Amino acid sequence: MLPEGEGANALGIAFGLLGDEWTLLLLRHSVLGAKRYSDFSAALPISYAVLTARLDLLVREQLMEKVVYQQHPVRAEYVLTEKGRGVWPILAAIWGWERRWVPEHTYDTPPMRHRVCGAEFTPRYSCRACGEAVTAHDLVATWGPSGGWQRSTPESRTRRRSQSRERAAKAFYPDTMAVFGNRWSSAVVGAAFMGVSRFTDFQSLLGAPPSLLADRLASLCEREILHQVKLADRPDWAEYKLTPKGIDFFPVIGVTLEWAESWYRAEEGPVLRWKHRACRQEFHGVLTCDQCTQPLTGHEIQLEPAAD
Repeated sequence: MLPEGEGANALGIAFGLLGDEWTLLLLRHSVLGAKRYSDFSAALPISYAVLTARLDLLVREQLMEKVVYQQHPVRAEYVLTEKGRGVWPILAAIWGWERRWVPEHTYDTPPMRHRVCGAEFTPRYSCRACGEAVTAHDLVATWGPSGGWQRSTPESRTRRRSQSRERAAKAFYPDTMAVFGNRWSSAVVGAAFMGVSRFTDFQSLLGAPPSLLADRLASLCEREILHQVKLADRPDWAEYKLTPKGIDFFPVIGVTLEWAESWYRAEEGPVLRWKHRACRQEFHGVLTCDQCTQPLTGHEIQLEPAAD
C-alpha cells in the first residue's frame, strides 16, 4: 500500500511500469511459459543489456522471482509471482484490441480459444455486479481520494532506448504502445476518457509542455485513437475526441486500473470511483468470453496456432 498523499497513485505507477514495450513483452512470454534468458532472447530482438535490466526491474517490482537452479556457473529462471500472474487480463485485453484494430500487425496475434466453451473469442469487459458488457459511456467516473491529474500521470521507470530497438519492440504492440509507451500519451488518453477535449484543457490539467502535448496529440490522431474536430464557431480551434478505436481501448485501461489498485492502492483510497449507469451499482470490471459470457481466468485461455 502506498503512503498517503505521496507521489504517483496506483494508476500512475502501473502505467509507468507497464508502459514499456519490453516489459510488456517479457510478461507476455513469461505467461506463455518462458523462464530462462535463452527463452526470452530467442523470442525477442532484445539486447543482453536491455533483457537483464528489464528482468531485474520485474524482480524488484515483485512481478517475477529469480530462482537459481545452478551454482557453477550461476544460472537462474525467472518465475512469475502472484502479482505477475495477475497481469494476464491486461495482456488479454491488449491482444483482443490489437487483433481487432491493427490488421496490418507485423507480429502474429493468433486467435484465442476459451477452453470452457471451446469457441474462439474476444475478451469482453463486463460489470461484475450485473454481468452486462460495458463501454466507457456506460460508466460514471469520479476521482477517488488518491485521484487527480498530477498523481495519475505515469512516471518513467526505464531509460530511453535506442531508436532501432524501440522500433523493433513497438512492432509487437504498435498501437498499444502509442498509448502505453509514452507517459504523456497515456495521460492524454486517460483525460480524453474523462471528457477533456481542448488543447488548453489538456495542457492546464496535465501540465504537459505545449510542444510535447502537440506532438502526442498528433501521434494519437495519426494512429486514429483520437480525431480532430474543428469548432463551428471557431474554425481555427479544434477539439480532440476519441474515435471508435480509441473508445474500444477502454477495457485495457480498466483492467490495468483494477490490477493497479490490487497492488499499489494508496492508503487514502482508490484513484477512481465508477458507477454503472444500467444497474446503478459501484462498478468493478471483469473480462468475460464474448461467446458464452462466462468470466475468464488465465488458465482457460488457449492461443491458437498462427495461420500459415
